[in-house]
Amino acid sequence: MQISMESILKEIEFERLSPFQRAVKRALINPLANYLPAGLLKDLLRLGKSELAAANWVNPGGWRSMVISYRGEAKEPADRILIKGGTIPMALRNRRKLAGRVIAELIDACQSQPVHVLCLGAGPGHIINDALARARRQADATLVDLNPDCFEYGRQLALQMGTADRIRFIQGDARQVKTMLDRPIDVVKMIGICEYLDDAIIVDIVSAVAGVMRPGGAIVFNSISRAHGTDRFFRRVFGLHMIHRTDRHLEGLMAKAGFADFCRLDEPLGVYQVIVGRVKR
Repeated sequence: MQISMESILKEIEFERLSPFQRAVKRALINPLANYLPAGLLKDLLRLGKSELAAANWVNPGGWRSMVISYRGEAKEPADRILIKGGTIPMALRNRRKLAGRVIAELIDACQSQPVHVLCLGAGPGHIINDALARARRQADATLVDLNPDCFEYGRQLALQMGTADRIRFIQGDARQVKTMLDRPIDVVKMIGICEYLDDAIIVDIVSAVAGVMRPGGAIVFNSISRAHGTDRFFRRVFGLHMIHRTDRHLEGLMAKAGFADFCRLDEPLGVYQVIVGRVKR
């Protein structure tokens, strides 16, 4: 399953920041967000009727806040700043485009038919829907999440995308994935979950995943850096505690479960790397 990763980056229309915008964020916006009193910032977001803030206060980093960021729409002034101009929401949209395209390419490079994709911590499934809609080869997907609250939204999304007959949702622990499947997996998606898990749990999950994959199958995951510059803001104001790891650190965890031959692709804001590894057994 060899694909040209470099060509993918050239064909995606990413969101970017100009040098001037980056300088303003570093010198003014990020310090204010990180060091103004958290209570004051929360009051301002409530006054500004921020949909993104409200979603994170209910479930920090949950699927609803992800949907809001992906949608990229903002009715209220506070969200016009957070969603349209915030580095993390912009980077999330970039990551979605990049990961969806990578998974579609991996599907098309598979030899098996139909291709079976496993999505862990899947939420409603935006990225896999993007990938299935784009891929030329026949493929279906199993989406696993501990929280079934996202499934109804996900089913409606799949209907809109024309993929409803190729997607199934399962509530469960990813470490028990072997009990959820009836055939081997070709591609595994772990986008957006490693930053919320400790090292030992990641190793447990990928070890379980490796046991249900075809030899040479691909796993797609992401690292996250502090390049967004507002980690203190997200922790204090949104209650969002992300674990920032380098690509090398994550690759080392994956290697413990038998993955190798890693390939990395950066989204242009420098927040996320989408990484592909291959199972060796």
